[in-house]
Amino acid sequence: MEDKSKFVLGEVIVRLLEPHERERFDELLEQKHYLKSARIGGRSLRYVAEFNGQWIAIISFSGAAPNLKSREQWIGWSAQQRVRRLGFVVNNSRYLLLTDRQRYPNLGSKVLSLSLKRLSKDWQQAWAQPVLLVESFVDEHLGYEGTCYKACGFEAVGLTAGYGRSSRDYYTSHERPKQLYLRALKPGDRGRLAHGRRQLSGARRLRRQTRRDGRRLLQRRFRNLPPD
Repeated sequence: MEDKSKFVLGEVIVRLLEPHERERFDELLEQKHYLKSARIGGRSLRYVAEFNGQWIAIISFSGAAPNLKSREQWIGWSAQQRVRRLGFVVNNSRYLLLTDRQRYPNLGSKVLSLSLKRLSKDWQQAWAQPVLLVESFVDEHLGYEGTCYKACGFEAVGLTAGYGRSSRDYYTSHERPKQLYLRALKPGDRGRLAHGRRQLSGARRLRRQTRRDGRRLLQRRFRNLPPD
């Protein structure tokens, strides 16, 4: 069984969700995820993990929470730095395994690891900004222990205040704090968020270059359009 599990893990792929697959993705979250919701606001990316063409997990990333005391202390940035640099932080907003956890015990960390390896490049292409830090919330009241996050190098930094975002009041108390997990994608990324402008100059140059490349691509497409 162990050899079979290793073989399966070695054959797992993670790819971006295709537009025509969005309905299936959302239905799975609404039916099987503990939050029972597929609503993810703002900038986001959705991924599918497959084995032999079959969906075995789905995962999404979206914009970071605006204010998290434990996160700000862990990064060590100022309030002004947070406002300017929060776009470099991304939230793992949904994660759902579609297979038996007992059958493939390391599948959760494998899928998460593959997603993180490509996340910054995909985010750069989609939103013209790289990712330096990933955050996620684990509801320990439901028995989740954050095992796959720990296996992928995330650090538990403290409990949230027990508030959730609300479309009516923006934040409402649900009286169930969650454990916050953080991980810098590359060595030094944590320091780049907290230190001076020079630390982020490379990321800004990359973002500007992506925007220029996007404009050039649009210009080429318009030049190639047939006349009316």
